[in-house]
Formats: sequence, C-alpha cells, structure tokens
Amino acid sequence: MLQAGAALLLLANAVHALRAQIVSMDRPPRPSTAKSDAVTFLFPEQVTVPAGQSSPVALHFRVAQGLHINSHSPSDAYLIATDFSISAGAGVRLDTAAYPAGATFTLPADPKTRLSVYTGEFAIQARIVAAVGNHPVEGKLRYQACDQNQCLPPKTINVPIDVIGK
Repeated sequence: MLQAGAALLLLANAVHALRAQIVSMDRPPRPSTAKSDAVTFLFPEQVTVPAGQSSPVALHFRVAQGLHINSHSPSDAYLIATDFSISAGAGVRLDTAAYPAGATFTLPADPKTRLSVYTGEFAIQARIVAAVGNHPVEGKLRYQACDQNQCLPPKTINVPIDVIGK
C-alpha cells in the first residue's frame, strides 16, 4: 500500500511538471534581460560586395540599457577595448575597421575618472575583401560591459553575416 501511494505521488508530480511545460510552450519566450546579453548585433544579415575589392560595410550593434562598454580607444591602457575581427579562411578578410568615437562617461563614485564608452546603438565602419561566391562569415566582437557599479568579464559575441562576392 505504501508503495502504491508513493507511485501515485510520483505520477502526480510528473503530470504537474508536464502540464507546466505544456502551458509554457503556449507562451512566447520572454526577452532575456541578463547582463550576459549586454551587446546585440543588429544588422546587416547579408551584404553583396564586388569580389576582390575593399568594400564598406556598416555593422550595427546595441548596448543594453543601463550598461556601457569601453570604446575601441579606452581612456586607460588596462581597460579592454571593443574590437571587431573576422577569422582567417572565411573567404572574407577584414581590410580595416573604423570605430566611432566614444562618449565621455564619469562614474558617480569617481567623478575624476573619465571613460570613453559606447552606449545605446553604435556602428563600426568595416572594409572587407571577399572572394567570389557566398561566404557565411562568423565575425567576432570582443568587449567588456559595465554598469555604474561593476564590470562583467570580457565577452566575445558572434557577428554572423552572409557575404556574397560578385
């Protein structure tokens, strides 16, 4: 009898868990507000460029509200700069990248220190050279995000772009 009761309790818990899972599948996913999502690549998803020629591509990003990231030229050498790269062997190479000027940011706890940061939306003006063909490229953006109290560990996100060289 005790075993039958334990089995019924286990079955009831399993049904409850399954019911909760089914209900959650009916709802749209909630947007993530985790600080690990500090920077989002916005666009472009695809570009067509003349093959073999250095071509401009504007890469657009958004920094989550309440956070900032160091600019490409941070105010101190020990700060981690924002940097875009493309791995070798992708059929596309990064010729140059021009980064926007950072905005001046002062922490309330240390008003004498001025930081060079990106907040909100920003764009990197890249020049790429592509071989003939379709090249799914995984660019990389390395940055360090901070709020007014602390900095998170440096992070690298993928920047997926389909580059078509014609």
